[in-house]
Amino acid sequence: MDYIIVQAGGKGTRLEYLTENKPKALVPIDNLPMLFHLFRKYPDKRFVIIADYKKEVMREYLEVFAEVKYNIVDASGTGTCSGVKQAIDLIPDNEPFMLIWSDLVLPKDLRLPDGYEDDTGVPSEDYVGLSQSFPCRWKYENGEFVEEKSTRYGVAGFFLFTNKSKIADVPESGELVRWMQQNRMQYGTVGLAGTREFGLLEEYEKSENSKCRPFNKITVEGNELIKEPVDAQGVKLAKRECAWYEKAKGLGIQILPKIYATDPLKMEYIIGKNIFECDLEYEQKLHILESLVSSLKKLHEAEKVPADSFSVKEAYFHKTFDRLAKIQDMIPYGREPVITVNGRKCRNVYYHRRTLEKALDKLVLNCKEFSFIHGDCTFSNMMVRETGEPVLIDPRGYFGYSELYGDERYDWAKVYYSIAGNYDQFNLKRFRLHIGDNSEDGVNLEIASNHWEELANELIKMTGSDEDEIKLLHAVIWLSLTTYAWQDYDSVCGAFYNGIYYLEEML
Repeated sequence: MDYIIVQAGGKGTRLEYLTENKPKALVPIDNLPMLFHLFRKYPDKRFVIIADYKKEVMREYLEVFAEVKYNIVDASGTGTCSGVKQAIDLIPDNEPFMLIWSDLVLPKDLRLPDGYEDDTGVPSEDYVGLSQSFPCRWKYENGEFVEEKSTRYGVAGFFLFTNKSKIADVPESGELVRWMQQNRMQYGTVGLAGTREFGLLEEYEKSENSKCRPFNKITVEGNELIKEPVDAQGVKLAKRECAWYEKAKGLGIQILPKIYATDPLKMEYIIGKNIFECDLEYEQKLHILESLVSSLKKLHEAEKVPADSFSVKEAYFHKTFDRLAKIQDMIPYGREPVITVNGRKCRNVYYHRRTLEKALDKLVLNCKEFSFIHGDCTFSNMMVRETGEPVLIDPRGYFGYSELYGDERYDWAKVYYSIAGNYDQFNLKRFRLHIGDNSEDGVNLEIASNHWEELANELIKMTGSDEDEIKLLHAVIWLSLTTYAWQDYDSVCGAFYNGIYYLEEML
């Protein structure tokens, strides 16, 4: 089987705010859009995606981020029959194929029946998937479709066909399963136990917001945390992270977890919380911030090397615009000179590239030496032990083209990113993005608070940083987050809008 049709139509209204700006197939589950779980499971297949609601968002998003062979059809008609006839027109005669609803995330160990799995011959039977682990409105039992809620025999929105002639007469509109019932279609059955279905908001909210990016896997064994890469990007990042821990250990840095091994990375499981998860009084926050700044200063002072101006330019300017270049057509109003964000008229950074470059060049010129830096010291990468002492985790391990060493202002800007920008709540999808009907209406972005904003000025004072430099870097960090946070369309857009919002103050 080389072809998969994905029914990705429908407004996904039961997912409420999650589909305000995007089709439900792009709602992230475990840090991947639902559709991309299917791409990851079957990377060598050819996908025909049926789209209607927010179909232009689907087109722009897949054009930037999809790494599989795909075609999109603009569905005509309504209901689950919508677009199916158009989709099968793209499948050759006598070719077996899968038809699946976009809100299903299949288990990793699911094996298809003979003939549909690779190298198992030619399929001789059509199949319907039975949910087995979640309730469905229709059931298929004893060779019949019945409109009756069932888990054991639930019709999950998963079908396998030996060829497209089996559903050649499907109507343009209507409910596909009801049409199958009326035509007394017969199927073999395949169990889908372990499949997750995300048609309802409550099902989505039951799933945990993972703090780990999809290129890592984290497991905990006793008092040990094991962090392993799962793809090529993860391998590269893991190598840098391990090198950073080894260097920090050699320099006698004290605010780190215990490191037991580096292949894979095995470290102390910290008994405590992320800083932003702690319910603290002002004086407690001030004490933690003082301890954190003092510890980072010791880190920065531990070892210094001459600055590399090319790395500064790469980290602040080139990387940012390399990422932005991919998404201009994907961002609503990305081609407009001015976009209103939270009531502020903001100049679109795409039209002010050279202005920003000149501002950043000043930071390049006055950076004379590099320090040993963490590189990603947001609150998400800091724990607070039960004793109240901060612990640095998840170092980046590079800055521009430089390994281990970089501009210490970048560390301070990353802390500011959590204090003033509430990045950590944004990272956990605790935000709402409303996109207006035009650039004048603009967008409204509301991010939950870390409740540290009142310490933003204290951070500047404690570090002795230039406030304008830190605020400029803060805006740039948001802009650079865009394609790094690619797994969620709303996060990509939200990071861009927040970036130009903060940048407007500094341009």
